[in-house]
Amino acid sequence: MDIVKILMEEFNLQIYQVKNTIKLLEEGNTIPFIARYRKEQTGDLKDTVLRKFYDRYSYLINLQERQQEVIRLIDAQGKLTESLKEDILKSETIQRLEDLYRPFRPKRRTRASIAREKGLEGLAKLIFSQDVVDHKLKEEAFNYIDEEKGIATEEEAISGAMDIIAEDISDNPHYRDMIKKIAYEKGTIKSEAIDSEVESPYRVYYDFKEAVRSIPNHRILAINRGENEKILKVSLVLPDEEITSKIKAQVIKDKTTDAGKYLDSAIEDSYKRLILPSIEREIRSTLTERAEEEAIDVFALNLRSLLMQPPTKDVVIMGIDPAYRTGCKVAIIDETGKLLNYTTVYPTEPQNKIEEAKEVLKGFIDEYNVNIVAIGNGTGSRETELVIAELIDELGGNISYTIVNEAGASVYSASEVGQAEFPDLDVSIRGAISIARRLQDPLAELVKIDPKHIGVGQYQHDLNQKRLEEALRGVVEDCVNTVGVDLNTASPSLLKYVAGISYKLALSIVQFREKGGKFRNREELLKVKGLGPKTFTQCAGFLRIDDGDNPLDNTAVHPESYEIAQCLIGRDLEKVDLKEISKELGVGMLTLQDIVEELKRPGRDPRDELPKPIFRKDVLKIEDLRPNMVLTGTVRNVVDFGVFVDIGVKQDGLIHISELSKEYIKHPKEVLKVGDIVNVKILNVDAARKRISLSMKDL
Repeated sequence: MDIVKILMEEFNLQIYQVKNTIKLLEEGNTIPFIARYRKEQTGDLKDTVLRKFYDRYSYLINLQERQQEVIRLIDAQGKLTESLKEDILKSETIQRLEDLYRPFRPKRRTRASIAREKGLEGLAKLIFSQDVVDHKLKEEAFNYIDEEKGIATEEEAISGAMDIIAEDISDNPHYRDMIKKIAYEKGTIKSEAIDSEVESPYRVYYDFKEAVRSIPNHRILAINRGENEKILKVSLVLPDEEITSKIKAQVIKDKTTDAGKYLDSAIEDSYKRLILPSIEREIRSTLTERAEEEAIDVFALNLRSLLMQPPTKDVVIMGIDPAYRTGCKVAIIDETGKLLNYTTVYPTEPQNKIEEAKEVLKGFIDEYNVNIVAIGNGTGSRETELVIAELIDELGGNISYTIVNEAGASVYSASEVGQAEFPDLDVSIRGAISIARRLQDPLAELVKIDPKHIGVGQYQHDLNQKRLEEALRGVVEDCVNTVGVDLNTASPSLLKYVAGISYKLALSIVQFREKGGKFRNREELLKVKGLGPKTFTQCAGFLRIDDGDNPLDNTAVHPESYEIAQCLIGRDLEKVDLKEISKELGVGMLTLQDIVEELKRPGRDPRDELPKPIFRKDVLKIEDLRPNMVLTGTVRNVVDFGVFVDIGVKQDGLIHISELSKEYIKHPKEVLKVGDIVNVKILNVDAARKRISLSMKDL
């Protein structure tokens, strides 16, 4: 297997890109570092491509190692042929490789293995060869009678031989390949209710069929969940007769002979008892894996968009975590995220102390010069929003509010990170602080929460958790390193995502900072216990020092390129000839362009160029909505079947995939991402069911 050639073809890369990228990965370089500081070697491969490249490369390495292991295991049995070895080395998937190994794999005790123990393999081969006339077959079977082995009659001997034949047919990789192709072309996924009287979200699947080749991924995940919850019974329906007929046509020479009749029976048994259950498991597993991979990709895309939402800088924010009985928790944070004050007010049911709450909030707004109110979108959000809108009107409209997705805030509040940050505060107050900080700097705050709890996925709790965790961690790493981290203010939760830095090392960096004061330059990182030259190379370019000894420390210029950057300082960067400078300084064009951009805009935050949150001063009720109204909203979540948009009422509206574009699209992610600001037209409002249908067509 030529791994380099495979990667070149699959990723449409040149040979130098593949070889250099493999070398960089094998040397232990992190993906953010390779993506940012080794562009010449990789041909400017982005972090998302590098992660897919790494996953595929790892798979191919595992496949190659497994091929050698399978060859060794079969050879040890003395059954390896050149033809089989060639097939093994040509296998392109682990599943195909395991199919080839299947006949040689040690098995638990089966009907076939018991028959082999009784010495019936010779009879099985004789029947399968069909080179014996009918009366001779009975005579041959008679020779296998052995009451000590539990074979009392010719029929028992033949029955055992047929068990061996059935298992051999089931293990045959050629037949399995053929059946899988038919399954993907003509198979149907069928689901039915275990009890049709039970009400559930899966009613649409109570009597449901869809072709394997076309069933959408979100339906696969929904059906799986219904099955796991014991609501649905799910099966794979195949053209059984067509499949068995094809196997029989390849195996049976003459259906009228005894051997032919026995083989016919053995094939039917093999298919129903062994092949069909095995193929069903495999097909459904493959469909689930495909569906999970797309769900993880969409989750990762949503998470990236959410984390990269622009910060709301230089403002004082009032965060409100709404509730009913226990009251609304309020926290004020300053421009740096520092907690200034907190309290609890009771404007909602059952207390309804609206005027009292307004007076308290007015006092906070005046005392701390609050600019924006951030309201969590959980229980009581709607009622709290009405109170805040009235309050803003009474204050003359000098401040505004926005609704913040509070998914995961309670997880942060009860976490070790939350307890460490605010050990003396009630859990619910921590939630209000988190809501305010999410608006101020979404990335810095959301990294404190397990990405699974952030609320921008679909079926995330049903997915392969290890794979999901790996993918989401990769997204967080890429976002953190794209933005860069202030070395003197970053929490351990943020630092642990910087290239090359573990959580243990992040704690060491913070302890060093707390003991010795602010870092004055990047070189001081080498004084941190456990942070050596190799780690320094990986992390230094992503760590920023504002107002330090060297202005370059507040840019994404890597220390290894400081000499080049110094040569550029003082030149008119708008007019310089980059090609000439590239030759003069012996630096690649891609690296040079990055350095020039950093020198032009030091301290640039890439998030500032993205759409800002929508700030409101008045409130819209679901009862105010009418068909054909056009509103502006924020994309909250992108899923397989559409996009959820916050249009300023408590309930997010749904743009179904069919209403996203006049053109055909395969997935909503082709059109929108989380955080996008969009104009939408209302199609329909069902206030009783709290459903709002939206469209982006004809706008």
